[in-house]
Amino acid sequence: MSAAPVPSLAVHQAEVMLFFTLLQLAVIVLAARLGGLLAQRVGQSPAVGEIIVGILLGPSLFGLLAPDLFQTVFHSTPPAPMQMLSQIGLILLMFQIGLEFDFAHLTDRHNRRAVATIATAGMVAPFVLGFGFGYWTAPMLSPGIDPLATALFIATAFSITALPILGRMMIEFKITRLPIGVIAISAAAINDVIGWLLLALVTALTLAQFSAAAFAGKVLLVAGFFAVWWWAVRPLMKRIIRRSQAGAVPVGEKAGRGKLTHNLLGILLAAIFISAMTTYQIGIFAIFGGFMMGVILHDEHELVDAWKERIGHFVMVFFLPIFFTYTGLRTHIGSLDSAAAWGWCVLLIALATLGKFGASYLAARWAGMSHVEGKLLGIMMNTRALMELIVINIGYDLGVISQQVFTMLVLMAIFSTVITTPGLRRWLPKIGVTVAGRH
Repeated sequence: MSAAPVPSLAVHQAEVMLFFTLLQLAVIVLAARLGGLLAQRVGQSPAVGEIIVGILLGPSLFGLLAPDLFQTVFHSTPPAPMQMLSQIGLILLMFQIGLEFDFAHLTDRHNRRAVATIATAGMVAPFVLGFGFGYWTAPMLSPGIDPLATALFIATAFSITALPILGRMMIEFKITRLPIGVIAISAAAINDVIGWLLLALVTALTLAQFSAAAFAGKVLLVAGFFAVWWWAVRPLMKRIIRRSQAGAVPVGEKAGRGKLTHNLLGILLAAIFISAMTTYQIGIFAIFGGFMMGVILHDEHELVDAWKERIGHFVMVFFLPIFFTYTGLRTHIGSLDSAAAWGWCVLLIALATLGKFGASYLAARWAGMSHVEGKLLGIMMNTRALMELIVINIGYDLGVISQQVFTMLVLMAIFSTVITTPGLRRWLPKIGVTVAGRH
């Protein structure tokens, strides 16, 4: 008889977890809509407003102004449900971004050269500047921490481009299928793959587990993944999509836009998740699996239309703000308590911007692009947003950067993202792209 209350207790605990998870979701979704609306009012991308709101919902503002309420809303239950939802949303967003890009532009040799040049410059220059800043300032800003480990993590953080946020901004400006959009997203994707490999390398070095053979093996696994997905998974998925769409068209009607059966949607979601699981297993993070699945299906135009119509809006409104807020909950701004600290912060932001924007601009010019195109590519490659925050959270958890440096890098990530939309709004019309006015 004494064991009887146990099921009742388990049900009660599950209901409590559900209640607080739903409370968090309600707060996050409504706050994200408000943040996106306010951002549009000042001529910014809604993504910027959602990022900032996500950080403000964390301990940096909400936790500071109303600590008891903050604890009740976000810390009454374990963080695992929100963490999983945030990662699933990010994988689906990356799939959606992959679908949006027309990589046929890369058959042009001039465009391929531009991608290679910009990706290389956009990785090497920021890494060198970040390493120099990290190593030089480590004794002052991160005392007691190995300067080499600090320098390597800051260098990696400088090198990252925020592929999901950049992709979303480019979708909003309708440049995803223009050559400049494809060059930018391709260079950013290359940057990020190398960046995540660097992150794995730096983490291994920090934990004293580095093996040259193991790292070389990981690079080969990444190359093998891309080859298998392009030459084996792509034809298989295309065959499945064609059969499903053919069977979905009623007799006497011609195939139309937006055909997405329940069976096809189920297969597609499973394929996205398997792709994400595969990249996780080879060590370049699950989001690249989602992105690659989108890339290999980008020319299935009916599928793209159907996904955007039936699934895309839900991903943007529900899943993406969860990712922003979850990261914001781990971010604490407030440790810059002196003029000297703010001076170091300004220098860090200036070097990070010089490395990404400056190097990408020069590389674009070297590849034969115009002055305005160079500035556009520079401002897009400089977008870091919350992908940067993932990197620096790892560094902070490993103890290789101090709270002050962590805060500086958070501010750099926000700054580099906030300046992107005004730059695009100012320079896109100069290459003949119509830009809608403020909403």
